[in-house]
Amino acid sequence: MDERAYVELDGLALGQLVGAGEISAIELLHIAQARADRINPRINAICARLDQRAEQRASGELSGPFAGVPFLTKDLHQDLAGTKTTEGCRALADQTIFDTSTVVQRWLDAGVVIFGKTNTPEFGSKGVTEPELFGPTRNPWDLDRTPGGSSGGAAAAVAAGIVPVAGASDGGGSIRIPAACTGLVGLKAGRGLIPSGPRHSDLLNGQATDGVVSRTVRDTAAMLDVLAGPDAVSAFAPALPAKPFQEDLDRPPNRLRIGFTTYSAVRGSAHPEATRAVESAARLLTDLGHEVEEVTPAWDDQQLARDFLTVWFVHQAIDVARIKRDTGAKDDGFEQDTRMMAALGRATSGVDLQAAQERRHDYIAAVAHMHSEHDLLMTPTLGEPPIRVGSLNLPAVMRTAAEGILRTRTTKILQVTGIADEIIQRNLGWVPYTQLANITGRPAISLPLHWTPDGLPMGVQFVAPLTGEGLLLRLARQLELAAPWAERRPPLFP
Repeated sequence: MDERAYVELDGLALGQLVGAGEISAIELLHIAQARADRINPRINAICARLDQRAEQRASGELSGPFAGVPFLTKDLHQDLAGTKTTEGCRALADQTIFDTSTVVQRWLDAGVVIFGKTNTPEFGSKGVTEPELFGPTRNPWDLDRTPGGSSGGAAAAVAAGIVPVAGASDGGGSIRIPAACTGLVGLKAGRGLIPSGPRHSDLLNGQATDGVVSRTVRDTAAMLDVLAGPDAVSAFAPALPAKPFQEDLDRPPNRLRIGFTTYSAVRGSAHPEATRAVESAARLLTDLGHEVEEVTPAWDDQQLARDFLTVWFVHQAIDVARIKRDTGAKDDGFEQDTRMMAALGRATSGVDLQAAQERRHDYIAAVAHMHSEHDLLMTPTLGEPPIRVGSLNLPAVMRTAAEGILRTRTTKILQVTGIADEIIQRNLGWVPYTQLANITGRPAISLPLHWTPDGLPMGVQFVAPLTGEGLLLRLARQLELAAPWAERRPPLFP
């Protein structure tokens, strides 16, 4: 098999060739490694290589739907025993893990060959992938642009054709945002469907989940079949489908009633290209026989954004304190933005944190009411086209002021000076639509249904009720057949 044929096939197709004996796992691995050697220096998607380990695995007997398929895991929570997981943090640069994560073991059981780990922002805390530890990852569609975050390394690697599918995770849009930025399929499963053990039971108060980014709906569905179901430390056991997700893909959904909105109080109006993405998707859905109408959100997305970040900041404070305690790390082991978020978390009262958690019920009730009248909610995935690398960096003056505040531990001044609001606006202003699904625990998917005149991908997001993963995948398959996207390649990396 030559490299061009490799890039044209999805993960399941490659696994089928290995299973049929038409190509070996070691041959596939060598193709992926050669492509990574040539492309990764330009996009910085892979932050660690595991070539020797991969060679040994590919030389053995492999089985499963993805037998022999080259694969990359995210350098955040997706642990492989005996390797390092840095979480994009200098303080953890030498952290070796001794347990394999449940999701990683399930990928291995499905036959994948893991030969590297992908770049992520420190602790996955941004919608871009620009950690100081490894440097920024770049979008294969435009090297001056971000591939999004926090699964930006995974998305860049898949979009550039290094692997057909890669491990990702989503705590506030971190699967869907990179998928939208790079022209991929990105599904965030509903709360608890995918386990996070053995190190975690309910990541980020249940707001975060693992998953994948891929080029095809069937790879995403098959990977959900691989990952779904609780493990021994799961907080609860979610309902599982009557049949595998992949087996039900080609059953078109009945006529759906889909409500759409492009409104966001966080950023004001959507960028014209974000609006065009939803409008063109609405026309396609109508042509397919679905009913599409504009809706007015009943939830306060400005308050939702603040509540989302309140929980996030408190978790940052806990994580930073734990790492300092366990490793002896000092402040210089963490990025300034992380230290600011942790400081804001430490300044949050228990009452304010609980109030943010209590309001989750209000958002769930509002979304449930919307779903009582509409099968799905449709929004842009991004508020604007993929932003330029470095766009979220605080200006030098603000960074200097923030450093002084952190050193004197006068955290409340962060809020008075407006630095806290600046962090919120910079991080969520361009991606205000994805956090809703995390807070409410609803499944959501981003699909590559629009490209700008400059050739930048723009995703469209669909949010389903609880247990709606199958519906999202079936609609995604219907849209994929009507408007194929898998053949589109970044011109720089055909």
